[in-house]
This record gives sequence, structure tokens and C-alpha cells, in this order.
Amino acid sequence: MSQIMEQQPQATTHEIPSPPAADINKSPNTVLKKKKRRRFVRRIIILLLVAAAAFFAWKHFRGGEQSGGEGEVVIDTVHYDAITSVVESSGLTKAKNSETITLTTAGTVMDVFVTEGQMVTAGDPLFVIDSPAAQTAVEKARSNVEGIQKQLSTAEKDLAGLNLSPGYPGKLMDTVKLNPGDTISKGQKVATLADDTRLRLTQYYSYAYEGDLYAGQSMQVSIPALMTTVTGTVENVYMVSRITPEGSKLFSAEIVIENEGVLTAGMVASATTAAGGETVYPYEPGRLEYYRVGDLCSTVSGTVLSSSLVDYLQVSPGQVLVQIDGEASESELFTIQQNLETALEELRVAEQNLANCSAMAPINGKVIGLMATLGSEIPANTALVTISDTTAITITANVDERNISYIKPGMMVELDQWGTPGMGIVESVSLSSTINNGVATYPIVISADNFDESIQVNSYINYRLTASQNDNCLVLPIQSVRTVGLEDGSSATVVYVKSDQRPENAIEVPFMDEEIPEGFYPVPVEIGIQDNYNVEIKSGVEEGTEVFTQILSNYMGSWG
Repeated sequence: MSQIMEQQPQATTHEIPSPPAADINKSPNTVLKKKKRRRFVRRIIILLLVAAAAFFAWKHFRGGEQSGGEGEVVIDTVHYDAITSVVESSGLTKAKNSETITLTTAGTVMDVFVTEGQMVTAGDPLFVIDSPAAQTAVEKARSNVEGIQKQLSTAEKDLAGLNLSPGYPGKLMDTVKLNPGDTISKGQKVATLADDTRLRLTQYYSYAYEGDLYAGQSMQVSIPALMTTVTGTVENVYMVSRITPEGSKLFSAEIVIENEGVLTAGMVASATTAAGGETVYPYEPGRLEYYRVGDLCSTVSGTVLSSSLVDYLQVSPGQVLVQIDGEASESELFTIQQNLETALEELRVAEQNLANCSAMAPINGKVIGLMATLGSEIPANTALVTISDTTAITITANVDERNISYIKPGMMVELDQWGTPGMGIVESVSLSSTINNGVATYPIVISADNFDESIQVNSYINYRLTASQNDNCLVLPIQSVRTVGLEDGSSATVVYVKSDQRPENAIEVPFMDEEIPEGFYPVPVEIGIQDNYNVEIKSGVEEGTEVFTQILSNYMGSWG
């Protein structure tokens, strides 16, 4: 007995508690029966736990009918509940207002007035760079602009010739016959235009009368063919040196005569005047000439629409003589205008680049990314510095197609950057989407004040906003709602309603890509907002309607 008492504490330490003193004298069979009884109790407890787990899983998934013995048909009931759609993710913070100064030509840094991280005010000097290439680029761009402007001016004048008209009054001669549909070329002569409203007479006089004739002087012009004398006016006096066969030296004068319609070129005439009490005669008679004669030419190429060219037709300035379809000339004018716009932009860029050689801060902000150091050589197309106003930031976020229609400018947004909270608002919502893995997302811009600069720019930040919510609406699990294809190629959103007979609003689904148990029929529904688990049902089914959700495997592992 003493031996038993010495060994019993050791066994008690590792397996079972020491029996009460009253049981010490019991037989070994009694102790064995108690061990078996304890094992049985433990097994009962384990079985109860398994049964409870199975019941919980059934309760959780609302399992119902069996489907061919291969899985559990999960049924859900349309019911009223609250639903909130939340959009949350992360995006990159940027200064709302930021300007970068880039030098497009190479140069040498002559002076630097700021340091990295320094706060500057708009207009503060930043640096000075010597860049001869920048000055050359401006001069070249300016010359190019001037050349194209001249081309444009000429083209605009030419295009006015679509309605070909004379520039001065006169008489048409040597006209070209033009018919509608004929092709006419730029520069093509169509008539000679003689200004016969006035006639010109050149006369030679002896140098003995030098000073007696002058511009504006009235002259008497004798025209033998008409046996009449008309009044003319000296327009120019030229002190030329014409020597006659008799050895006299002569100068010339041009006399202009107004034509009332009876004078014409080729008539013989003599012009006289009185000087020093005597009559001044010309050395010899002259012949009348048209005041001016020129060619009437087309300034555009095209197709003749109409023509009224007739020899000896008396015309006036602006009178339309030929109408031309100048599509080619209009195209040429458009091209020149486009070239001018490009040249002006190149000049603007060149002038801005030259100004950047002596850069001033464009806005109030902080100096970020300063690349200019005293004496350094700057390669072309180098971003020298960025000035960022970090007191206001923006974040670009992406919202999927399910929620984008609920996002409106002005909505509040919760922000969090490494534990630092903040608030922002939706500034803009884009209508342009990006498709990834079959889901369309739309970018929105969130803006936030950052006066204390507690939020780091150019770093990621978490955002969260409530896209939409409804405190009392019909809901179903997301898995209960399906999109199915119809025979006409369109699609419909449906739930499979449990019913003893086919509902009146059920539709035909020609292609089934999953197993649907018997007794369930596809009914179209209109859905609204959704969260990660449930979706709002706006119409199509009523509260209490049972619908098919999914088929679960009977294995516990599948439930998990």
C-alpha cells in the first residue's frame, strides 16, 4: 500500500487528478470504469460541437432543399434593410497649383537666388542662365512669323479675286472669251483695262521757258480732229535734255485732260500757255494716250462660274466681271492660316524659353526640384525648378461603374495619410472611363485644404466617401442577382424567383451558364446601390419573395 501511495502523485501530475481519499481503497476496475466514462463524455461534447457548427452553417446560409444530392440550394428572401455604398481606396496627392520651369535650349548658370524648399512669392527672381541659342531661336521664330504673315496677306488679297473686278475705271480691250465651267489659272490675263476717263499728253518745250511751266498749271489743249480746244492741267515737269536737229534743248511736261467721252488715244493735240506776255508753244504736236493701261488678271485658280468680259465695255471699280469657284485657293489660304498659328506658337515658346533664362517665380509656393547650380552647364529640355503651392492639394481617385452615377461635385471625402486625418471634397467627375478586367472605372478629382501642410504632397493618401445610402429599401445578397443574355443580343438583370408555377413577368433565358434548380424562374429586376454584400432592389419583386442564390457543396470545406 505504501508503494502505491508513493507512485500515485507522479501519475496524477501527467494524466488525471488524484482521486479523493474516500476512493483510495476502491478496486482498479472501478478506476478504469471512471476513465472510460470520462472519454465517453468528451466524445459526446465533440459531437455536440460538430452538430452546432453544422446548424450554424445551415442557419447562416439559409440552406433549404437538396439539389440532386450534389449540393445545398441556398435561398434568400427579399427583405427591407439599410444599405450604404462606400468608395474607399488610395491616390497620389499633388499640389493643386504647381508650375515647372523648363529650359528648351542649353545654357550656363550665371546666378542662383533660391534654395530647395524655400518659400517664394510670385515675381521673386530664381536664377540667371546665359543661353545664346535661346536668343537665336526667338529671332528665327519671329522672322518665320513675319514671312507667313506676308503670305497670308497676299493670299487674302488673291482670294478676293474670286469675284474678279477692275481696280480703276476704264474700258476693256483684248478680252478673253470665258464660258461657265472653263478652267482659269492664277495670273491668267483676261483683258486689258485702259483708263480713258482722262488722257495724257506729253509735250516738249524750249529751255527758254524753264520755270514758266509747273505742276498744276492750266493749259489750253488744241485737238484738230475735233476742231476744238479743251483745258488740261500740268501733272509733271521733267527737266530732261532733248536736243532737236536744229540744236535746241528741250524739257518735257505731262498734261492731263479730263475726258467727257469724245476723246481717245492716238488723237493729235498741242498744249499752249501764256508766259511773260507771250504764248508758249510746244516744239511739236503730240498724241493723246490713255491715262493708264494695265492687264486684268485672275488672282486665283479655279472654275469659271460666269463672265461678262466684252471689248470696249466701260467698267467701274468693284464691278464683278468674272466669278470663279476658288476651292483650291481657299484650301491654300487655310493652310497658310494653320502655318501661321503654328509659327506664332513656336514664337511664343521661344520667347518664353528666353524669359526662363532669367526666371521669376510664376506663383507663390515652395521651391521643389531645383536643378540649377552656379556655373553648371544645363542641357536642352531640362526641367530646372518646380514651384508648388502645397497649401491646397488634389487627389485623383477611381470609382467603378456601379457607383459613379452617385458621385457628385461637392461631396465630402474622408482622408487619412499615415494616421493624419483630413477632409476633402469632390471637385470634378470625369465622363471618360477606363476598362480593366471587364469593369469600367471613372476618375474623379478630390481637393483639400492643406494650410498647415500636414499632408505630404507627391505621396499616397487613403480616401473614403459615401457614394450613396438608403435606410429602408428592399435588398438581396449580391449573389442573388444575375445578368443574362437575351435572344436579341441585349442583356437583362434578373433574380430566380421560387414559385409553384411560372410567374407572369418571368422571361426566357436562351443560354444558361450555370445550373438553376427546378422551381425557380428568371424575373427582371431594377437594382440600385450596393455595398460589398447586398444590393438594392428597386422593382421587379416584392418583400418576402424567395429567390435562388447559389448551390453550395455539402462538404464543410466548401462552406468554409
